[in-house]
Amino acid sequence: MKVSKIAHGKRAKASVFRGTKVKTSGGLKKSDLIKNKTGRIVSRRMNLAGKKNYKRIAKWTIATQKARKALNIKGFQAVGGKTTRGRALLAKARSFFKK
Repeated sequence: MKVSKIAHGKRAKASVFRGTKVKTSGGLKKSDLIKNKTGRIVSRRMNLAGKKNYKRIAKWTIATQKARKALNIKGFQAVGGKTTRGRALLAKARSFFKK
């Protein structure tokens, strides 16, 4: 029986990236794959699209991080909402965002 050139399953991208298979079940070839900064093998197009989309929210993320540090908030806290801490966090994040 002929061995399949199409990689299936959880490690499909890894086997294509390594060169043991030709393409994934979704049709990705080695030229379509890339290692991300954490070392996972991901689609080149999806990786670039994610980086492009993050640029839209990067300033707000940085502002929220500064606000959390200024208010000494650790763990989960919803930004805004009904709680006093949440509203304070939103106000502080907005102040950093405008600068």
